[in-house]
Amino acid sequence: MPTSNKPSSFFNLTTWKTHLVFWLGAIFVGLASVALTLGSEYVSDLYRTLHQQFLLYSFIFTPVCLTFLAWLTLTFFPGSERSGVPQVKAAMQLSQTSTNNPLLSFRIIVGKLFLSIAGIFSGASVGLGGPAIHIGAALMSYFGRFANFAPLYLEKGLILAGSSAGFAAIFSAPLAGIVFAIEEMGRSLEEKTSGLILTAVIFAGATALIILGQYVYFTNHALSFPWGKAWLIIPICGVVTGFMGGLFSLILLKGGSVLSSIPHSSPLKIAFICGFIIAIVNYFTDGASAGTGYLETKTYLLNAEAMPAEYPFMRMLSTIATFFVGIPAGIFVPSLSIGAGLGANLAEWVPIAPLSVVILLGMTGYFAGMLQAPLTAFVIIMEMTNSHELLLPMMATAFIANGTSKLICPQSLYAGLTETYLTINNDAKK
Repeated sequence: MPTSNKPSSFFNLTTWKTHLVFWLGAIFVGLASVALTLGSEYVSDLYRTLHQQFLLYSFIFTPVCLTFLAWLTLTFFPGSERSGVPQVKAAMQLSQTSTNNPLLSFRIIVGKLFLSIAGIFSGASVGLGGPAIHIGAALMSYFGRFANFAPLYLEKGLILAGSSAGFAAIFSAPLAGIVFAIEEMGRSLEEKTSGLILTAVIFAGATALIILGQYVYFTNHALSFPWGKAWLIIPICGVVTGFMGGLFSLILLKGGSVLSSIPHSSPLKIAFICGFIIAIVNYFTDGASAGTGYLETKTYLLNAEAMPAEYPFMRMLSTIATFFVGIPAGIFVPSLSIGAGLGANLAEWVPIAPLSVVILLGMTGYFAGMLQAPLTAFVIIMEMTNSHELLLPMMATAFIANGTSKLICPQSLYAGLTETYLTINNDAKK
């Protein structure tokens, strides 16, 4: 019987180098997510203390500091602004034409990490999901360049693995990270990279889990959703939260062109005005609209009666203003608190279903409507809140919200924002 001269894949140095790069890269992605989480918690507490002790702190410090951070972003860290997901999606499409994409450079990692935390200290509404995804993709891409990876398909796999690993690590939701990679970051996974991506997600999630522990908002195993009229809340919640999510996305997509058309407008002037708006919102919410929204989401799930009815609308306004400031800031985590607030309000206005259930449906619906990614929406909420028994209601809410959102905003948020970076790259080549 003839034998093959091809060395066993187990002893192939190239194969081992590939796996080691993914493993080490994923561990560093997990560590970066831990740094984001711990740093944000520290400066968030510091901001709340200063906000409560000094009335003028927000009205002076917030607009000035956010304008300064916007200047730093524009001057020294271009490409690190806002969420980071559009940059990663653009980088995946540009990976076949560039081996050293500026959207995934080491400079981006530094800017995304420190400016996101600084934005929270300034009082902005800053989520960590987008920054973690951007940092994850940049770190994994950097490791790939360091190891001199040649195949272009593997470079794309590195970006996809890093982004999904960052998503999984920051939310302690590995399954959601995989779904996010499939649904949002890449419409298909190549056979040779899918296993590596799965491994990267597990390594990054495990690293964050070992250091921070399980980051689950809600662990009530007594959730009940009885059959009957209570199920009417599903289409109601899906339509309302989908509408609000679609409206939010439409404002972000159209708002940039509107602001740029204002006479004598400039990025720094817009940043200062938006910073002042954030300061006003923080004043009326007693600082609850600042930071990531983790604390407020947890409060909704454990003691919703303590949250005011206007909170989700104020948080939405603060998040929109933060987006137009232009600093590195995600929208995933703030959207969870917005959805939780909308759900709590619906439970009060239409009292036909348990409060805790409607809050979870509100989180699912708003997340799905904002991103137009229903699979990611119900998987991440289910995984983070340990609410597997509500799978079917959350799934139905997500798809209803997704359909409603598309009526308001036909183009998905990240698809529209990604086009901006692709246009900039094409213009730079001319």
